[in-house]
Amino acid sequence: MFNLEIFDLKLETELIGRNFIYCDEIESTNTELLSGKQQYKKTGTVFLAEKQLAGKGRKDRAWLSAKGLNLTFSILLTKETFADINPNHINLAASIAVAEAIENLYQLKTELKWPNDVLIDKKKVAGILVETSIKGSNIERMVIGMGINLNQIAFQGDFNFPPTSLKLQLGADINRENILAEVINNFEDLLIELEKTPKNIINDWRSKCEMIGDKITITENDKVKTGIFHDIDENGYLLLKKNDSIERIHFGDVSFF
Repeated sequence: MFNLEIFDLKLETELIGRNFIYCDEIESTNTELLSGKQQYKKTGTVFLAEKQLAGKGRKDRAWLSAKGLNLTFSILLTKETFADINPNHINLAASIAVAEAIENLYQLKTELKWPNDVLIDKKKVAGILVETSIKGSNIERMVIGMGINLNQIAFQGDFNFPPTSLKLQLGADINRENILAEVINNFEDLLIELEKTPKNIINDWRSKCEMIGDKITITENDKVKTGIFHDIDENGYLLLKKNDSIERIHFGDVSFF
């Protein structure tokens, strides 16, 4: 059982996580926060579920997480919160928040995989899914869903990058309250940094992506592109080098060639 008192003691934020919702089971924390229900109007709301019956990653892929062993949660931001922030940068900040939490608490080396995964030893330990609610041409709400493998030691299914967990890496049980608070603390600090100097966040993400310079394959639907992961641009899009040209990639699954 998640201990709210321990979590609250570790939380150092002014906004993110101060409205905290916990439940045993739900279809999807992202979908719930995007629903626009009255109880989900406050920016910074964090919704944690022990089990998501319809948890998902990119392209509606199922995210399967053993009940009570990991962290599956979402953070709500309203348009006032990110009015001066490039929404694409928030995805980068969320990845950094998770990576730095793991490094700070457990001294494990992490790596960021474009666009939204955190790896340890080339194995996926966390994934992030940013979804929005749009009214007209404006984003009204943004939800950042995070799944972090903590204490699960067996995974079923086919994976582009094999999964791992912090318990598999460390050989010990992981305190869920500590790492959730650390991720949220980091995320709020990074949002503040994004408002001031977004370039710093882009550089931080770039420094943690070891795939830059490697030959990669990008798959999106039925299209496959191969080239060199040249860099990310000022918006966080991947720059793919093919011969003497650079192509900007907005979406896609990245794998080693």
